[in-house]
Amino acid sequence: MDLIRNGYMIDPASGIEGKRDILIEEGKIKCITEHYEGEAANIIDAEGLVVAPGLVDGHVHFRDPGFTYKEDIYTGAAASARGGFTSVIMMGNTEPHMDNPDTLKYVLDKGKSTGIKVYACANVTKDMQGKELVNMQEMIDAGAVLFTDDGKPVMSEEIMRKACENAAKVRKIISLHEEDPKLITDNGINAGPVAEKMGITGSPRQAEISMVERDIKIAMETGAEITIQHISAAESVELIRQARKTYKGIHAEATPHHFTLTQEAVLKYGAMAKMNPPLREESDRQAIIQGLKDGTIETIATDHAPHASYEKEKGLREAPSGIIGIETSLGLGVRELVEPGYLTLKELLERMTVGPARLYGLLAGELKEGADADIVIFNPKERAKYTSSLSKSSNTPFLGQEIPAVIYYTICKGKIIYSKY
Repeated sequence: MDLIRNGYMIDPASGIEGKRDILIEEGKIKCITEHYEGEAANIIDAEGLVVAPGLVDGHVHFRDPGFTYKEDIYTGAAASARGGFTSVIMMGNTEPHMDNPDTLKYVLDKGKSTGIKVYACANVTKDMQGKELVNMQEMIDAGAVLFTDDGKPVMSEEIMRKACENAAKVRKIISLHEEDPKLITDNGINAGPVAEKMGITGSPRQAEISMVERDIKIAMETGAEITIQHISAAESVELIRQARKTYKGIHAEATPHHFTLTQEAVLKYGAMAKMNPPLREESDRQAIIQGLKDGTIETIATDHAPHASYEKEKGLREAPSGIIGIETSLGLGVRELVEPGYLTLKELLERMTVGPARLYGLLAGELKEGADADIVIFNPKERAKYTSSLSKSSNTPFLGQEIPAVIYYTICKGKIIYSKY
């Protein structure tokens, strides 16, 4: 048996917050008590540290199969463990796509040997072409936990409606990338003064707003549950806020980069601040923070999106969109949301643990007796310079920054999968 002693436990699921000892046996939490008197083979003294459920990310790109020069499941998992994550859901814009049981089996089998819990989506449409729906029940039987064509919106209203009807029958969520390509000349940069200064047209906010508006309506009419991914516009936040007053099947996620940065970051970081949907205005950033504060936005997800250095160096127009983020997510949440007083640490952790776990039906995100011992131990006040990544890629504007919430240990199923020592 192993013991975590003297830690300040925060478990958003139960509401417990205070000093606790946690006894672990055969990968499970055997006992949570204010003071454990018995013996233990191994002891972690967590005095002065927070002990919380292992973090859960509902939106990562590990690029495997097909693009393993950017990332693979092993390196993605290693970066996840360093970031405090014990459960992640892989997106399906791989090659081949996750539109068939064989690809899903490959991903899930490989994920089992990583040390963390790797879950996977299935695509909504075959080959992510938006024309023919996958067999949802077949993909659920193969292990899919949600459906998404992330990276592409489902443009056909008829296809989207049928997908929602099918998803409602199998009781799974469709997670949606909401950008209408017909309205976008140059993706990854907000249409506005910064884009103009860079000599490009950019991506207008209406590209997101119009799709969010359409898909809320379809979901409400069909009884489906949807998640609006990586929300970026204030109007989208308000559409979700109003919809949730009468229908709780509308969900949203926010990324750390969207609640931390604005379009001005492109002037400083160039393609390292290019992502879809783009960073927008300060008023949008504040709207996302308020959405997280009042529960309109229920989860924080990284949209961890690795790219090779030479790809990001191609120039603003040619460089791919996206940044890595799984190692900096907790720290940015503490720095941008907790330290300014927008959220308590327990509220932040809720949006990064039990919130996404319950949304997608994962056995994760809680500290309770009998549950898997998935645990992160960190110091929310201690800062460290972020100088390198365990990911294969380093495409992030946050390299070199002092970031709080230094992680001491990440534990999954009772095994230490990351230690700062």
